[in-house]
Amino acid sequence: MIDLRRLHVLRAVAHYGTVTAAARALHFTPSAASQQIRQLARDLDVDLLEPRGRGVRLTPAAESLLAHADAIQARWDQAERDLRADHGAPAGVLRVTGFPVAISVLLAPMAARLGGRHPRLSVRIAEAEVTRSFDLLFEGAVDLAVVESTPHNPPLSDTRFDQQPLLDDPFDLVVPAGHPLAGHGRTDLSEVAREPWVVPVPDSPCRPHVLAACGAAGFAPDVVHHACDWNVIAHLVAHGLGVALIPRLARLAPDLPVARVRCTGDPHRRLLTCTRGGGHARPAVVAALRELRELAATAVD
Repeated sequence: MIDLRRLHVLRAVAHYGTVTAAARALHFTPSAASQQIRQLARDLDVDLLEPRGRGVRLTPAAESLLAHADAIQARWDQAERDLRADHGAPAGVLRVTGFPVAISVLLAPMAARLGGRHPRLSVRIAEAEVTRSFDLLFEGAVDLAVVESTPHNPPLSDTRFDQQPLLDDPFDLVVPAGHPLAGHGRTDLSEVAREPWVVPVPDSPCRPHVLAACGAAGFAPDVVHHACDWNVIAHLVAHGLGVALIPRLARLAPDLPVARVRCTGDPHRRLLTCTRGGGHARPAVVAALRELRELAATAVD
């Protein structure tokens, strides 16, 4: 008989990449997590981990076992949803997460709408960056996330998560109000190839989009300033310290002396909704996804 608790530890090692990170997420000590996996290996009479440099990696037997473990977890989640079903009416607590722009433009109005339409449903919102959102979904700490599509996300084929396109968010060129391009309906980024640039910090999921858009226009930007928050970037632009690409969903302070100009080629980022595998069938999630799709349809003009 497989101990499902030990199987969950193995799943966490596969998700987080190391025994130490998995133990931290599960509130175990590393030695306790290692002991759980060793005991699981003895129970099954197979090797599950093997040395790789200073760390470990999963054996082929462990990879095979994980495919079954993910299916078991999905069935267990479905059993919980069936037991908590309330004749299809959204009820209980819905836990959602997203990055700041998604919360401001999509998740906050979604929660307000759901509160008005489903009084027995309580929505809890937590801000989290993309990687953390997937961790929270894996841990069962949230039910629904709005994330940016990045090369570092789990692949769409990963059955642990159900990732669906929500909307494409275009990037606009943002320039000081007195800039020669201010007031133009559309421009090619090559027009600002020689100007200083303000770009997101290196670990931002939007930074690769900005650099790729500039590359597609035939230049590498002269980056002079970095920032995390879109309004901070816009303030730097307003003071004449550079130009920037900013997503259209980012709501900038209305009194800033800057101008948005649409870009040839329509560079954009893609936003996704994500649940744990099968989680989209829960009535509360169904209602939330419906609201999000309606909001997304008018969020970008």
